[in-house]
Amino acid sequence: MKANPEKNNINQVQNDEVVLLPHVNFRQKTANWIFENKVMLLFLILCIAGIAVSDTSASFVLENVTIRFGRNAFTVLSLLIPVLAGLGLNFSIVIGAIAAQIGVFFAVDWGFNGLLGMLISFLIATPLAILFGFAVGRLFNKMKGSEMIAGLILGYFADGLYQLFFLYILGAIIPVQTKSLLIPGDVGIKNTIDLTGNMKYALDEVFLIDLALIIFVIVALIAVIRIIMHLIKKDKSPLKDIIILLIAVLIYGLTYIPAVENMLMVSKLTLLNIAVILIFGLIISSVWKIIENRIQPDANFIISRYIIRIVIAAVAYGLTYIPMVESALMKSKLPALPLVLIAGLSAFNSAFLSTRIGQNMRTVGQSRVIANASGINVDQVRVLAMIMSTIFAAWGQLIYLQNLGTFATYGAHLQVGQFAIAALLVGGASVSKATNKQAITGVLLFHT
Repeated sequence: MKANPEKNNINQVQNDEVVLLPHVNFRQKTANWIFENKVMLLFLILCIAGIAVSDTSASFVLENVTIRFGRNAFTVLSLLIPVLAGLGLNFSIVIGAIAAQIGVFFAVDWGFNGLLGMLISFLIATPLAILFGFAVGRLFNKMKGSEMIAGLILGYFADGLYQLFFLYILGAIIPVQTKSLLIPGDVGIKNTIDLTGNMKYALDEVFLIDLALIIFVIVALIAVIRIIMHLIKKDKSPLKDIIILLIAVLIYGLTYIPAVENMLMVSKLTLLNIAVILIFGLIISSVWKIIENRIQPDANFIISRYIIRIVIAAVAYGLTYIPMVESALMKSKLPALPLVLIAGLSAFNSAFLSTRIGQNMRTVGQSRVIANASGINVDQVRVLAMIMSTIFAAWGQLIYLQNLGTFATYGAHLQVGQFAIAALLVGGASVSKATNKQAITGVLLFHT
């Protein structure tokens, strides 16, 4: 029986297509990635060129970028939820910064110092941020489609009210206890408030061992509450939460070992330590994914992706042994507590998407018509997004002020929105899509 040459040609073409298709897909994906991240790549090239031309050592640049990252990253991350909810870039985070500065002023005026002063600032700023965020959200619901312009103008309007409060109301109507804060005439607050000696570095100087206690208490409380709820409802076994509680107790118990205790008696982590933690975290998570796929095979699982991650992590770890790299990473330090807060907000932003409220926000951001048809209260979801963003912006401003150590009464809040949004855009975000990775990348590039 003769073979059909036409059929053989077709099979050959099909085989050729099977061979060539992955190559075409890879090139197409690479081209798409470059196009989608063109702004980030352009700024990366500019940063590298600027460092090369400026005759500045890489360690000096890295050290200063690290300081600015710890100071500004939380504020930039506060912009993500409004983008998710379809509100665009939230220029009105200036109002959150105003709430934070009111909290700091009263904490200083009442004589609170250190962590207690920061706690008072948080307790004052948070309710104000909730109130301001609610008002802004209600306003944006009346200006659908023009939220960014409205937020920009609203920031200037809020600044006028803020100056009225600090120039004429404080001292004249509301008494100020610390007279050194007043301008001559005892009405209005002076231009600059020095936080040295009261709240400067209040969060930055928290020791790791104290931070471990705080995290342990939070995890233990959540686990105990979940165990009690499971026992009351009898809906599922509390075994998982019991295991989490036991692991938390075991890990915290390690802090009583003298060697571990001495190691944790620091308030800052070097970039070398952070890099090692991230590298081993990436390796462990990749290995776990591979093992998990072996136990429960997934047809869409691409093992090469995780192997590449492990190889890249191993190469990165090897680079830390180069003397020049090791020296630069050892000189740059990040305060532990702000770093944990930044990581916590990043984790919250990611976990929030898997909740029902997060899914509702995503639906509202994609299409308000579909959200309404699905029975979602669109206006309520948008208001909630603004409240959350304003609260996080207020907390970010508190982190910024305590690190800076100087409170510019009439200017510290003015450019918060523009700088944070610029950093987010540099990272490759847009008015309709923003991620933790883009926010972190943007902060690093914008402040290089």
